[in-house]
Amino acid sequence: MSRVVIDPVSRVGGHLRVEVEVPGPVASDAWVSGTSFRGIERILTGRDPRDAWLLAERICGRCSGIHGLASVRAVERAFGIAIPTNARLVRNLLAATQFVVDHVLHFYQLQLADWVDLGSALRADAAATVAFARAHDIAGQPDAAYFERARDRLAALLSAGAAGSTGGRHPAYRVPPEAELIVLAHSLEALDWIRAVAHLQVLLGGKEPHPQTFLVGGMALAPAWGGPTRSAAEHPQVDHTTYPVLSARGLADVQQLIGQVQRFVREVYLPDVLLVAGYYEEW
Repeated sequence: MSRVVIDPVSRVGGHLRVEVEVPGPVASDAWVSGTSFRGIERILTGRDPRDAWLLAERICGRCSGIHGLASVRAVERAFGIAIPTNARLVRNLLAATQFVVDHVLHFYQLQLADWVDLGSALRADAAATVAFARAHDIAGQPDAAYFERARDRLAALLSAGAAGSTGGRHPAYRVPPEAELIVLAHSLEALDWIRAVAHLQVLLGGKEPHPQTFLVGGMALAPAWGGPTRSAAEHPQVDHTTYPVLSARGLADVQQLIGQVQRFVREVYLPDVLLVAGYYEEW
């Protein structure tokens, strides 16, 4: 009987070790270990339950808000606390934003290397990629210069040590080079798109990652910041033009940012998922 050990498992949020017993063509047993102990449980022992969420969300720097939300909900359920409607709506906006972000970033930044080959994409012809995009009704119908710029950026990332193929194309990859270049070009757009999403999360959560506005019993959105009557040199971080997120201007900005998020998901992300999935239907 042979045992296969994969340690670390790559492209997951945190260190993971997998051991599999493989006596023949079928695995007979397996063990999975999370090897990154952070000790949040011990840090929380003895703390005021109203403060627990601020520490609990530190378990992750990407999906931080969800851990904070789970913590405040747990305390509220334990004490039978019902939160105001506005607080629930703001929490839902924060949670939904992170939900969308995680799907997009996991596809483009973590999972995509399983399905497309960076080295092959770099060898794709820009003009042929434009033709492929037009034939498959890819949103935006970018020109050859767009794909040449994307190819240059991807090549720079690869030369700087980013994960990707530098040798021959593995036969398990089925997506044609032109489609690979399209999807990888969009992965660069996703990095720019995340800035708009981060702005939305900052408006509602105070900062990103690790939002600061959760509160047992509701939310703690800050009012307009007038700032102390001291010199600007003493408080260089004070922005006297800051507006409250629940003001007319704040809500208009939130609505505009939600529109940006939705357009990218509908016009870029979902078509890319379907394009790649079409080459691996049995998966």
